[in-house]
Amino acid sequence: MKILVTFSRIFVAALFLFSGFIKLNDPLGFSYKLQEYFGEGVLNLEFLIPYALLIAVFLVIFEVVLGITLILGYLPKFTVWSLLLMIVFFTFLTFYSAYFNKVTDCGCFGDALPLTPWESFTKDVILLILILILFFGRRYITPVGPIPTHKWIVFASFTACLGFAYYVLMHLPVFDFRAYKVGVNIEQGMQVPENAPKPEFAYHWKFEVNGEEQIVTTSGDYPKVEGKFISVDTETLKEGYEPPIHDFSIEKDGGDYTSEFLSQDNLIVIVAYNLSKSEAEGLNAMKGITDKAIAQGYEVIGLTASTTKDISEVKVKYDLNFEFYITDETALKTILRSNPGIVKLKKGTIVQKLHWNDAEKLSL
Repeated sequence: MKILVTFSRIFVAALFLFSGFIKLNDPLGFSYKLQEYFGEGVLNLEFLIPYALLIAVFLVIFEVVLGITLILGYLPKFTVWSLLLMIVFFTFLTFYSAYFNKVTDCGCFGDALPLTPWESFTKDVILLILILILFFGRRYITPVGPIPTHKWIVFASFTACLGFAYYVLMHLPVFDFRAYKVGVNIEQGMQVPENAPKPEFAYHWKFEVNGEEQIVTTSGDYPKVEGKFISVDTETLKEGYEPPIHDFSIEKDGGDYTSEFLSQDNLIVIVAYNLSKSEAEGLNAMKGITDKAIAQGYEVIGLTASTTKDISEVKVKYDLNFEFYITDETALKTILRSNPGIVKLKKGTIVQKLHWNDAEKLSL
């Protein structure tokens, strides 16, 4: 039993530390995932959405601290109870999400290691078993190192996590695991290779034949059935290849300007997924840096998912001298964890990404 507890202790602690640090590197991204869970149709806890970022920061720091206390053997009863309660909740959540297909990626490891809903549930079941071993064998969780130093190690770890979270929120994630990281060519990221796997579907056709309901399954073609057609249900048998970038476009007044702007030599893009939520200080910073960029011959555009009314009001209020185009909100949140923020492109390749706090660092 002692060997089993030791193995579980090391494995669980390592996983919690890895998972916690990955999300701590991008707490804003984790908060977007929490908003999905809180939303209508999943947990129906919409009142928590405004507090998603605060909850995200607390959860990821708590996750890291639990990993540290488990390794140290500090407060073992509190640690294993906390681990058990957390994993029971998240096992339920991932099962619910997987079974009802509510959230396609749990966000357990951020963008570093995307998991399908059923993979997330399987991972949580394994963790639940290991944590139960720790729970019933907690008498074997012995302290490591001098006990008086444990509380100071935990305090220092908590403080370091809090400082790191503040830093990435005021700037950008230190490690970028997303499809829009520096060096990526957006057009190439949207391409589908010729030999890429194709999706496979099963179509369940429902007919009324001689007064009785009959279901015919095909791989695509309309079945030859002498009866009244009622409906058809589509079942995905196999997912096809999906390019890393699949929801990006630049549109305005019904026109698509994606290729035009991605072919520009020197393009500065101001990303603001929701202008009504953009910080005033950030928009003021955009005014100064974009005027400077335009004066030096750069093409400057804004990308947003905001309404025409919000765009007009912001342009007038902050005297912005560039046009805004429409892009999917999720894509904009993925491109940049800043609202607003700056992306510098050269022929569709991302050269630089900056939080509005770092606007003066833009290379012109």
